[in-house]
Amino acid sequence: MELKNIILEKEGNLAIVTINRPKALNALNSETLKDLDLVLENLESDKNIYCVVLTGAGEKAFVAGADISEMKDLSEEEGKEFGLLGNKVFRRLEKLDKPVIAAISGFALGGGCELAMACDIRIASERARFAQPEAGLGITPGFGGTQRLPRLVGEGKAKELIYTCAMIKADEALRIGLVNKVVPLESLMDEARAMANLIIANAPIAVKLCKDAINRGMQVDMDSAIVIEAEDFGKCFSTEDQKEGMTAFIEKRNKNFLNK
Repeated sequence: MELKNIILEKEGNLAIVTINRPKALNALNSETLKDLDLVLENLESDKNIYCVVLTGAGEKAFVAGADISEMKDLSEEEGKEFGLLGNKVFRRLEKLDKPVIAAISGFALGGGCELAMACDIRIASERARFAQPEAGLGITPGFGGTQRLPRLVGEGKAKELIYTCAMIKADEALRIGLVNKVVPLESLMDEARAMANLIIANAPIAVKLCKDAINRGMQVDMDSAIVIEAEDFGKCFSTEDQKEGMTAFIEKRNKNFLNK
């Protein structure tokens, strides 16, 4: 797998994915989106990876947005195709069958904010800044921002941020529920790894099914959602992880999921 703009590192059961275009503040062009698609394909098939941390190279930016120099002269049809590409890749990320933690160092603007929102959990440094500035550039958010932001912060706040293009600091992002945690920049990756390790310590199949139940259940009514939950709950009882987890609890010993 040849990657030009992304670094993929694997540390035991953890994968670290780094958007690596620091001179362009990690802006997302078509090449980078296709690289990310390849990385996700690799992670989907790697049964030894139980959690992923997604970050951007350097301290200035997580991802400063989609690449404006590439978008500037697109036709209507080309613009639609670029949006569809970004949405396809971000949806693949969102549906990845293992948790993804976004470690956000600096700017997460436009496509960068949308990329973070496609992750399961967002940890921001105190220097992080968030915005959907697209309306100021004559476009709409194109990689899921009009859909995921209202789901995370509520419709009214999402409309305010999108219509005004306002940039908010990390503490405000935490207050409105856009991020889970704010930490000093120097401890950002340590905090992300620590949370990943807490996740990895649990039964990987159960965590996978928890993600499935939440993601699918959030898209349907409550009556349908509890059916999804019951199905995933039932599936756990066909796994060795369930037998090990409950047996270890009764025997008052440490759990040993999949001989980790």
